[in-house]
Amino acid sequence: MSDAVSTAMLPISNDVEMAAVRRAVRECAVQIGMSLVEQTKLVTAASELARNALLHGGGRAEIALVESGGRRGIRLVCTDDGPGIADPAQAMSDGYSTGGGLGLGLGGTRRLVDEFTLDTAPGRGTTVTVVSWAWRAAGPR
Repeated sequence: MSDAVSTAMLPISNDVEMAAVRRAVRECAVQIGMSLVEQTKLVTAASELARNALLHGGGRAEIALVESGGRRGIRLVCTDDGPGIADPAQAMSDGYSTGGGLGLGLGGTRRLVDEFTLDTAPGRGTTVTVVSWAWRAAGPR
């Protein structure tokens, strides 16, 4: 279990706010010493999750610096106010897209981070929680 060190909550209701989420995630990643590759993977995941939230009714992102066992990381929780996902397994499959995108989507996002949790049901929106750890600072994986 990870303990939050600091937390920021950001709305996602337009492109400017979506960009602010990406920027905040990158700033946190730099702050904790993530490598450029780790930063890029996490910001790509954040971008996908924020875009999904925007496309599905808007929502919010919670960004937290976390620590566990001497490791430092970032937890990102993106919640949307949309219709929820009727078939989560299908939504996690490669190539699946409801927004006309390339289908990197949730399955691709899962591969970019160290921890991934999907909480959704029809009629109540979707919450995706991801955690990425700064591995370089803690030694090899």
